[in-house]
Amino acid sequence: MQDLPSDDEQNRVMRKAAWRLVPFIGLLYFVSFLDRVNIGFAALTMNADLGFSASIYGAGAGIFFLGYFLFEVPSNLILERVGARRWIARIMISWGVLSAATAFVWNPASFYTVRFLLGLAEAGFFPGMILYLTYWFPQRRRAQIMGAFLVAIPLSSALGGPISTLLLELDAYGLRGWQWLFLLEGAPALLLGIVVLLVLPDRPSQASFLTPQEAALLESMVATDTAMRKDHRSVLRALTSPRIWLYCGVYFGIVIGLYGLGFWLPQIVKSFGGLENREIGLVAAIPYLAASLCMVWWSRHSDATKERRWHVALPALVGACGLIAASMAPTATLSLAAMTISAIGIYAALPVFWALPTAELSGPAAAGGIALINSIGNLSGYVGPVIFGRLRDATGSYTAGLGSLAACMIAAAILVAVLARGAPTRKTEAA
Repeated sequence: MQDLPSDDEQNRVMRKAAWRLVPFIGLLYFVSFLDRVNIGFAALTMNADLGFSASIYGAGAGIFFLGYFLFEVPSNLILERVGARRWIARIMISWGVLSAATAFVWNPASFYTVRFLLGLAEAGFFPGMILYLTYWFPQRRRAQIMGAFLVAIPLSSALGGPISTLLLELDAYGLRGWQWLFLLEGAPALLLGIVVLLVLPDRPSQASFLTPQEAALLESMVATDTAMRKDHRSVLRALTSPRIWLYCGVYFGIVIGLYGLGFWLPQIVKSFGGLENREIGLVAAIPYLAASLCMVWWSRHSDATKERRWHVALPALVGACGLIAASMAPTATLSLAAMTISAIGIYAALPVFWALPTAELSGPAAAGGIALINSIGNLSGYVGPVIFGRLRDATGSYTAGLGSLAACMIAAAILVAVLARGAPTRKTEAA
């Protein structure tokens, strides 16, 4: 039997693949997430222009996830069958067109319709990228690779905030600033979709930047890793597995905090008073910049220690505590500090969480299972804004809304602490 390449050689090839793939797909997700949450910045002027209440805005922001939920699993199964290059390109082009179309909504019905269709168009992108990374990198590197990819989420909010609020001032050619925001931020998705079609390799064996030996090594490492996972080879078994549904619950609790911040942070900052829209964008960037740095470090720490459970549960609790503190903070400065702590906890939990279910799934089961977890989890993007908006209208403050999000995150931390005790462990992870 031929000797396996040394650890140094395996790490060199994984680093080479990571440097070529992760920045590019991170850019794709940056644009994706920006188009998903820029509605939070558009709302600073759009709501007044169109006469939307907090409840109408919350329902429109959240209805995206109903469309997303309906097509998530079918979309990821199609990706697994036809390949990432063609399907990701299709997703990006269609969502770019619909994101730009949001500029022309004129009443609640048109707002709900475009947001719902945008969810249908984007469904499958995130779980597709998670699945795609499992084709290239074994489990022992999964958390830090996920962290490097998912850092696009807080960066899209940190960098997108100032850009979005700057665009709000662009009233020209008969269009309001929020309309220009949707038009100009939708265009990159369409253009990058064409780039994906031209350059993204589906598998290591198709990558022009790898030698045949390097490609074979990567695929061999992933194949060995896959062979040691639990027997979730059929899509049906993955979709009906109690553990997978419990993972759905964990992800729901984490993501409800993420979207609670994403959709409402600009308006919470605005409520501080005395800030122009441009200044709101800069202030709202602070929690996301801090979260970006901590997210990468925490995911690397998880891989280095080979520990997952507490690397998800502890930051989820930190995120919840930050939300509770923000709801009770007596000053704007303390409220912002608390929301920064919350953002750090929420985003630190994300990449390590995805290292748990991807350790148990492979092949078509991975396509279906990952999509199911993401679709159920992202229903929180509908439930959270709707509940938050109604509590805001009913109470006139953000306290009750932030408290409800915190309760969901605490439940997620408890659930993952119990659930991950039964997660598979493998001596090969220490290799």
